[in-house]
Order: sequence, then C-alpha cells, then structure tokens
Amino acid sequence: MSVLSGIEPAGVFRFFEEISNIPRGSYNEKAVSDYCVRFAQKRKLEYYQDKLYNVIIIKEASAGREDEEPFIIQGHLDMVCEKTNDSEHDFLKDGIKLETDGEYIYGRNTTLGGDDGIAIAFGLAILDDDTISHPRLEVVFTVSEEVGMDGATYIDLSMLKGKKMLNLDSEDEGVLLAGCAGGNTTEVSLPLCFTELPVKGGKYEINGELCEVKIKGLLGGHSGTEIDKNRANADCLLGRFIAQLYKKDIPFDLINIYGGNKENAIPRESYAKIAAYDYEKVLREKEEFENTMKMEYGVSDSGITFEIKKLEGQEASVKLVSEESLKKIITLINCIPNGIQKMSSDIEGLVETSLNLGIMRLEEGNFKLVYSVRSQIEASKKYLTEKIRLIAETVGASVSVSGEYPAWEYRPESPLRKKMTSIYEDMYGEKPVFEVIHAGLECGILAGKIMDLDCVSFGPDIYDIHTTEERMSLESVKRVWEYTLKILESK
Repeated sequence: MSVLSGIEPAGVFRFFEEISNIPRGSYNEKAVSDYCVRFAQKRKLEYYQDKLYNVIIIKEASAGREDEEPFIIQGHLDMVCEKTNDSEHDFLKDGIKLETDGEYIYGRNTTLGGDDGIAIAFGLAILDDDTISHPRLEVVFTVSEEVGMDGATYIDLSMLKGKKMLNLDSEDEGVLLAGCAGGNTTEVSLPLCFTELPVKGGKYEINGELCEVKIKGLLGGHSGTEIDKNRANADCLLGRFIAQLYKKDIPFDLINIYGGNKENAIPRESYAKIAAYDYEKVLREKEEFENTMKMEYGVSDSGITFEIKKLEGQEASVKLVSEESLKKIITLINCIPNGIQKMSSDIEGLVETSLNLGIMRLEEGNFKLVYSVRSQIEASKKYLTEKIRLIAETVGASVSVSGEYPAWEYRPESPLRKKMTSIYEDMYGEKPVFEVIHAGLECGILAGKIMDLDCVSFGPDIYDIHTTEERMSLESVKRVWEYTLKILESK
C-alpha cells in the first residue's frame, strides 16, 4: 500500500516512493539506474546509461519552444545508508520503509534518502508530465556522489546541448547555492603488531576484565553542513579517552576499536574492546571523562553518553594490540586535526577549510582512519592533505587519496541566477538568499565538462541528512516543485 498516495504533488511523491523501494546505497545503484532506463524506454525518450550506471534522459522541447536554450536538470542516484542500532534493515536488499506524520516524510529507523532522491523524483515527474511547457530537457542522474563523486567525474556529457543547469541537491528552501568547496577522501592505514594470548580450556587466558567501551547519543550530521555546529565526533572522543587511560598509566590492552560508516558523516557512535587490568580505575576515569565531555558538548550534544561494561562469555582466542602499535594509534587519532581549520576571509560565516574523521576501523592487521577533506581553496586542500600525510608517516602509516573533486567557483554574472531571483520574488514577495557553501556538490566537476555552464543548486527543506533523523518537509516539496515549474515554463 502506498504511504504517500494523496499527497501533492502526486507525480513527485509517486516516483519518490517507487525509487525508495529500490536499494540505492553508493556503489549499489544498478537497480535504480535500470529503473530510470525502463522509465525512458516506456516513454520512448532518448537515454544513455554508462558502465558506472550514470543515466541521461533527454526530452525534446514542447511545441513552440524548440529554439530556446535547453535546461539541464541534475541530481544523484545514491544515498547515505545509516540505521539505528536496533534496526534489522538490510540496505543491500531492503527498500526504505517510508513513514509520514502529515508534515514530514522519514524512514523507519533509517536515513530517508531525500538527499538526493527528491532530485530523481522531480526529474522523472517533469519528464512524465506532457502538460508541462519546457525547452529541451537534459536530465542527468549520477552515481556514487556520496563517496567521492565518481559518477560525475566519469560521465560523458558530449551529447548535451544545454549551458544552464538546475542542480537539485540542496536542502534549504529559499537558499539558492552558487558555489561550493572542493574536497577529497584521505585514508590513513597503519600496519599493526599484535600479541596473541594463549588458549586454555577453550578460552584465552587473561588476568583482567574484557570490556566494551561505548560512546553514543551524539547528533552527528553532514560534515559539510554541520561541521560548524561544534558537534562532537565520537571517533575523536574515543581516541581521546584511550589516550587518557594510557597517559595516566591505567593498565589496559586494546583489542578492537571502530566507529563511523561514512567519511562525510560526523560519527555518532564509536566502540572499543579492551582488557582492563584495574577495572575500578577505568570506571573512575570514564566518569571523569564523561563529565568533561558533557561540559564541552552539553549544548551541541546534550544526549552524549559514555558506557563501559564487562563482556560475559570470553572468546576462544584474541589478539592484543602491542604497546608500540597502541601508541601509534593514539598518536594518529589525537594528532591529526579534525573539524574547522580556517574560516573564509571573503564570505562571512563560511567555513573555508575543514576535515572530518568519518571512519575508524581495526581490521585485517591494519588500523584505518578515513577523512573527508574540504576547502574552497585548492592550495589549502592540498596542504591539509599533505599535513595528514606528514603526521601519518611519522608513525609508519601510509596515506592514499581518492575522490578528488574541484571547488565550484562563484560566477559574479549569472543570467540563470537573475532569472530565478525574479521568479522567486514574483511568487513569494521576497528575494531568495544566495550562498556559497562548504559542502561538496557535483556542480564543480560538471562545470569542468561544460564550458560556460551557468548553474544554481536548490531544493526543499530536508533536515538532519545522513542521519536516522533525516526528514523532508511535504509543504516545502510542494512549493519547490511549483517554483521549478515556473523556471522551466518561463521563456
């Protein structure tokens, strides 16, 4: 049964619900890409699908508008896949279970995928409706935006004729974006040494207590849009606690440590497994540390909690991280910077350069940290990446960089921006806000493929993207849909 039936605009929500039923996490976009291809085939529209599963669908102009400049409409097929700890949702095979309270749409215990499913729904609904007056439409759906913009980097746009583009990958109605930061994904990998404990009677021999350390209750969020909210990073906090135990000579061994799932999402939870040789001292240190964290982040992360519990049922075997490797892990987590590095001198309130530790893992004999690095300035991005490399190499870690994407530079003169401003004023009696943002968008990459591309990014209100609290405003979708149609219908 349809959850969104009867909600206007009906076409938009019908397509949003249909694509929400298709698993479409990053690198798992084939099914939703094929869905778009079938959509085009059924309507006999020109289409292109490449080996990465990017899709382009073209619809010729309405009668009488053949001589007008085409419009490119663009969004990305993939979504960030996050779920609550108690959710059994499988993002590889399960669609998003949509729910609505009459004001918002959200996913049941998961991210919604409004970023950027709403762009796909808008694009398909526009292509599907022959009553909409428009010039030639070139609808571009890319893949893997959330993990480095691989699709935008690879896609061939040589068949396009348009020079003006509506990017529907923004989440703040009334704010039109005209520039963004460039960025990359920087991964640090440290080979580890271990001490394997002897096994006796089917259990490993250990004098201390096997414990799980857990930091949870943080808000998290998108590392581009929430990096300036002073939200705590669970991975960094856990690294800080481990360093504090070590510094105070509270005896313990590290068995495992991990947190975060996406380099561009601020981690909400992190975990460690340790062997504690003075459990009471560890508990006292935990209480002191938790009080400190609540003082530092009581406003931005009021729900922060810190737990340590004994684990019952010892495992058959275990490897302890050697002391030398432990010191290197502590150095990496605590010495590589995190968060805002510089604010813009040109645009008030704009973060110029930042990085986010989004993934922390200990697996297959290696300790791994993955960062999302962003800057409006290319030289600053390169310098920050090199700083990570220099710190990593001091402890014998290696660094790899992927997913490089350029900044989308602000155009002082933009006919599209001027037109969209005029339409917005006519509809709402006020001017829209134009901003340059710190989050990454595909516009910079696509502008490098289309000479003189005039682009604006916008969209409806979507809150807490990349988290399980993500929700999208129904009324905002309706208003932005009406605004989009006015843009396309205006000659």
